[in-house]
Amino acid sequence: MERKEKILIVDDDRNICALLELYLRREGYSLFFAHDGSAALEAFRKGKPDLVILDLMLPVISGWEVCRLIRQESDVPIIMLTARDASEDKIAGLDLGADDYVVKPFDPGEVAARVRARLRKVSGDGSAGSVFTAGNLRLNSRSYEVTCGGKQVVLTPKEFQLLEFMIRNKNIVLSRDRILEEVWGYDYPGTTRTVDMHVKKLREKLKPPAGWRIRTIYGIGYKFEA
Repeated sequence: MERKEKILIVDDDRNICALLELYLRREGYSLFFAHDGSAALEAFRKGKPDLVILDLMLPVISGWEVCRLIRQESDVPIIMLTARDASEDKIAGLDLGADDYVVKPFDPGEVAARVRARLRKVSGDGSAGSVFTAGNLRLNSRSYEVTCGGKQVVLTPKEFQLLEFMIRNKNIVLSRDRILEEVWGYDYPGTTRTVDMHVKKLREKLKPPAGWRIRTIYGIGYKFEA
């Protein structure tokens, strides 16, 4: 089985890297590795992977910081791999921009399935369908840029993902539960209050709206109207 996708695996435990390599090479992925945070950033910038599997407890630069720096440059899928299983750690990792969170010890088959699922979400992402406009709002999902009224707006990774999801489903009522599942992941340990807080931030940053709005559907969720 041949695949074009490249995966960067970052972990200072070489046994874990070897185990993941065994399973992911069976899937046909091209793999490369880094064993500390500094090397991870260098490998990411040189190798331009399609997905990153990232341990949090890394020498030199922590996985938290690596995730934050990658997110400043790219929206590549990131699966965090860590022994830290507290809910607050999961929330912090996902809010930093990670797409998934796997706790050690793990089933390598499950990790491979999560990799397939994340890559399916971004597969076929060509130039068509990467730029969305609504009134004075413009979102480019490839360059990770948003402008409102011609002015660039800086969004956090989750704010960007939320806005993109709502624009892709414009004029459709979206429940808070569906938004939480689609943007944060089905196993996100937070509550629907997270959605409300992020929508509030979007409204504060994207001013003045013209030709579009994020409408609250009381008791249900939100609708992006354009």
